[in-house]
Amino acid sequence: MNRSIPSRRTLAASLATGALGVAGFAPLSVWPLAAASLALLFALFLRTTSTRAGFLVGFAWGLGFFLAGVSWVYVSLSVYGGMMPWLAALATLLFCAFLALFPAAVGAAQARWPASPALRALVLLPLLWGASEWLRGWIFTGFPWLVMGYSQVPAGPLAGYAPVVGVYGLSSLLALAAAFAAWGFAVPRRAALAWSTAGIVAIGVGGQALRGIAWTTPDGAPTSVALLQGNVPQDMKWRPENIRSTLDAYYRMAAASPAQLVVLPETALPLFEADLPRADRTLLVELGRHHGGDVLSGMPTGTLDGAYYNSVVSLGTAPSQRYHKVHLVPFGEYLPQRAVWGWVLDVLHIPLSDFARGGIDQRPLAVGGQRVAANICYEDAFGEEIIRQLPEASVLINVSNLAWFGDSLAPWQHAQMSQMRALETGRMMLRATNTGVTAIIDAHGRMLAHLPLFTAGSLKGEIQAYAGSTPYVRWGNAPVLAFWGVLVAGLLGVALRQRL
Repeated sequence: MNRSIPSRRTLAASLATGALGVAGFAPLSVWPLAAASLALLFALFLRTTSTRAGFLVGFAWGLGFFLAGVSWVYVSLSVYGGMMPWLAALATLLFCAFLALFPAAVGAAQARWPASPALRALVLLPLLWGASEWLRGWIFTGFPWLVMGYSQVPAGPLAGYAPVVGVYGLSSLLALAAAFAAWGFAVPRRAALAWSTAGIVAIGVGGQALRGIAWTTPDGAPTSVALLQGNVPQDMKWRPENIRSTLDAYYRMAAASPAQLVVLPETALPLFEADLPRADRTLLVELGRHHGGDVLSGMPTGTLDGAYYNSVVSLGTAPSQRYHKVHLVPFGEYLPQRAVWGWVLDVLHIPLSDFARGGIDQRPLAVGGQRVAANICYEDAFGEEIIRQLPEASVLINVSNLAWFGDSLAPWQHAQMSQMRALETGRMMLRATNTGVTAIIDAHGRMLAHLPLFTAGSLKGEIQAYAGSTPYVRWGNAPVLAFWGVLVAGLLGVALRQRL
């Protein structure tokens, strides 16, 4: 028997364990299942005896995890992108297989590294896991979906670490707790089990203690808000004959939702700002002024025959301001290397698929009595980009259109990322989406209210401005990356000493 190749039973167990981990994230949010999935994976890793075995176990886990967790990619490609079902299924499988390479690389590296079982479990595995998730959130513009740290928001015992170390540091700590569990059961000594239990308890106690620290403080009086969810079907959104009805529907909703700050979703007004009829613009400006505040709406700006942007535009009491999206979605909002990938536009029927990037030095919008750090769609998946406008900003606002993903896990997973951004920054987060999840999230990452998916409506409430900086706002991911660098140097030193 070739011991470098895991048995089918082992690979099947790893695949199933990966799929189980998705239940730890929204909408189910059974966070212990995410931790248990990682602990079981690490236990399988510690039994591997070769690089190939570690790679295959990690790949099987990753394939189960991502096929269960991001299968909504198929919906966006086939149902709304117009791709043939078999081709969309193949593309989704290949995409998930690519993502599975990251846990596979962790499995291969931990098996190859010369280290004692304790060092391998308690230092190498948490380091490799956190670093692999950070790399996945950066390479090829990044896909930080289902980073393990998100499973802790808002109710997990480790959530208190988020304002200090961010989601990647939180992932490393969760991986350390999982590694303690795997090591405690892998080593047949009572002392190991006692130490592993103590380690898990210490990590949990630390997270709970940090929850009690108020990193930011309320600043000024609350502001009334209304978040509009138009529920415009994606296949109807950009049809010229529907533009008039869409404009009228949003105006009626805004007029019936008096608030200092009225927020419409991403590209809620499906035409360029320059093409917005003067009468409609005047109505929105007067509506904002009548309520003593402003209307924020997503709409494209610029011109189709020049540079154009996915933007948020303010209309109302304050001078009109704009935020242009910075982090664009490759193949969805822009086409990298058009000469190579131009054929993609012939397969996917995506309107306005070559946006220009906004500047990274954009400052908060002064609207509705707030200093708003606006972000568009999945920009809020990148914590270190969100903090560029802090601590100046008093509140975070995300506008999105997730109609592309249908009735899937994607809207809830995306909302959980917004909850993490609120917790990392100590700011409230408002989410205005076309089909859901439209929500008001407090500075502790808790969802105070939300609208049901695929319904048109207005979510009314109040937001509180916050001032001050969390450690994560001050330093971003730098301390975690530096700590990982120290660990790598130490592990290299240990490995070199063993070889001499």
